Amino acid sequence: MECYEYGILNKERTGGIDLTWGNADGVFELIHQMARGEGFGVIVGQGVKRMKEVFARNYNADPKLLQDIGMEAKGLEFSQYLSKESLAQQGGYTFALKGPQHDEAWLIFMDMVNNRIPTFEDKAEALHYFPMFRTWFGLQGLCKLPWNDIEPANNAETDEPAKVPEHVQNYVDIYKAITGKPMDKHELIRQSERVYNFQKVFCMRMGKGRRSDDIPPYRAVGPVTEEEYLSRQERYDSLLQSKQGIDPAGKPTAEKMSLLREYREDQYQQLIDAVYKRKGWTPEGIPTIEHLQSIGMDLPEVIEVVKRYL
Repeated sequence: MECYEYGILNKERTGGIDLTWGNADGVFELIHQMARGEGFGVIVGQGVKRMKEVFARNYNADPKLLQDIGMEAKGLEFSQYLSKESLAQQGGYTFALKGPQHDEAWLIFMDMVNNRIPTFEDKAEALHYFPMFRTWFGLQGLCKLPWNDIEPANNAETDEPAKVPEHVQNYVDIYKAITGKPMDKHELIRQSERVYNFQKVFCMRMGKGRRSDDIPPYRAVGPVTEEEYLSRQERYDSLLQSKQGIDPAGKPTAEKMSLLREYREDQYQQLIDAVYKRKGWTPEGIPTIEHLQSIGMDLPEVIEVVKRYL
């Protein structure tokens, strides 16, 4: 619909479907075409990533605009939380190995409401720990709901309330009781690190998994259009003043948008640097051989792939 409003699409290109913003009848027809594998639905049914390629190639659309507004990363459409104001949530989505969804890290509440991860290092620690902890649930066939959906009454008084330490220990105890093997909260994370880094290297083997694949569309980071900026102008103007030391008075909207974008994209790049360092990866997002050795994932086949990128 946004591409229709920009003139990238029209009725001729959609096969007669009117995709004017908010036209429910057009939406229903398109959904039915997607299900039947007919008409314009064949293109849309392939997802946002493929649509961007088709619209740029066939309709002369600006690839930069499509990248800004196309809510996908690694070929997966975004889980629909608004992440513009949470740097940690932006990273949680886009760093996720299979694309932007929140089963690796859902940090927006911790970041924006409780302010528990104010620094880049704090955010990097969270973006290392929580994907590993959540990976462990899948490895063991366990559910995450008993972990943090009903917290102990004294959880806020613990050293790491976001991790819900009592519940982490519950999982450790379950593992030890069922398997008879030693386990502590640190080994739990190491178990996941071995698998997670193996998955990361598999992504690299398939041609993905580097820094360029961890960049979100700008709509996940900040306002793409003047309408978006003006809809929250008071907030964005105040952030220019408080975060960047820039007086927005008298500046045209386009200039303020450019200044805000430069700042937010730089913040995200700094987050990448911090997260990769914490994960034991190079600045390009490649697991180092030393890190793979330290977690016991230095298998010959894994090292062979990694060496291609170092």
